[in-house]
Parts: sequence; C-alpha cells; structure tokens
Amino acid sequence: MSRDREPLSRQERQKQTRDALITVARGVFAEDGYHAASLDRIAREAGFSKGAVYSNFHGKAELFLAVMDANLEMADADLASPFADEIHPSSTGQNIAEREGFPLEATQGFALATLEFVSSAARDEKLAPLLQKRLEAVLERYTRLANQFRTAEGTLPAEEIGKLLAGLDQGIGLILLSGGATPDPAIFQSGMRRLLNPVSASTKDAQSYRLACARAEEPADR
Repeated sequence: MSRDREPLSRQERQKQTRDALITVARGVFAEDGYHAASLDRIAREAGFSKGAVYSNFHGKAELFLAVMDANLEMADADLASPFADEIHPSSTGQNIAEREGFPLEATQGFALATLEFVSSAARDEKLAPLLQKRLEAVLERYTRLANQFRTAEGTLPAEEIGKLLAGLDQGIGLILLSGGATPDPAIFQSGMRRLLNPVSASTKDAQSYRLACARAEEPADR
C-alpha cells in the first residue's frame, strides 16, 4: 500500500513559488525586455498573485538578478575545453539553448534585456555593487578555465587571461546581438587556445582554419 506523500513544508512551497517565478520571468524578460516587462504579467503567467512576487523579491530588479544567477549556474557547463570538441561562444546562448531546450531567440532576447538592465543598474548606487558581484562571478568562470589550461610558463596571471577570454567570448555575443556575423566556431576556438596555450594551439590552428574555410564554401541551403 502506497503511503500518502508528505505535505510540503513552508520553505519548500516558497522555493517552488520562487523557482516558478524565475522560470516565467526569464521568458517575459526575453520577450518584452527589462524595462517593458511587467510584474503583473509575470505573476499571472506563473499562476500567482502579484503579492507572491513581492513575497519573494523586493521588486523587478531583484527578480531580474535572480534570473541572471540561475542563468549563470546553467552556463557553467558551457565553458568547455577549447582543446577538445568544437564549442560555440557561451555568450551567443547556442550551447545553453540546445542543452536546456530553450529557443535560441529566447536566450538572445534575455541577453538584450541584460544590456538594458546593465545600462540602468550601473548608474544606480544600490544596484551597481550587485551587478559588480555578478560580473566577478562571470570573470571567475573564465579564470578557472585559464587555471586549468594555460601553460605553466605563461607570463600573464590566470586572472588576466580570464579577462581576455571573457572579452573574446562576450564580445562575440555583443556582435551577434548587434546584428553582425560571428566568427566560425573553429576560429573562435583557435582564439581561445592561443590565449591559453599558444604552443599547443599552433598544432590545431591549421585544422581549425581548414574547417572554417570548408564551411564558408558550403552552399547556404545545406
């Protein structure tokens, strides 16, 4: 005889509500942008009252930061070894979209909302330190990658290489969001390898270049 499921505790119910709001908010921010997004719509689509939003978050900015934190946690898997299988820049959202089943348009939409939030939060004395904390978390991810794959005789500290890796990856994301064409993934990998380990990178760069050229010559409808 099966036992009845134990009722959820107050903390468990609150976590379920919070997680549901974060999930719905991700989609609304991606679709409407940060400034145009409505807490009323987020609450309604999540199946809660607006009061439930304020029971878990102080306002829209805190909810957006919570979505950012959840995205950063999911994105940890996107910083793979550039010396292994082919990878896409994590900033383009392609890896997380394929892995989590998100539409690519949604990941890019949230990236655009993030630009809105950054431009606003950076001028706010209360939000700026919270934004800086997330930036430090992003840079730490790239620093870990540098510590794992850079050469021991390298002249730059891992923290500085991490900043360069972040600039390359995130810069490609900005190009994409601005409507530009991003480099072939093989060329992106080559750039990451050269920052981490120039000697080992040279043995793979010729293959990367040939692969990128072959792709460029493929018919557009293939």
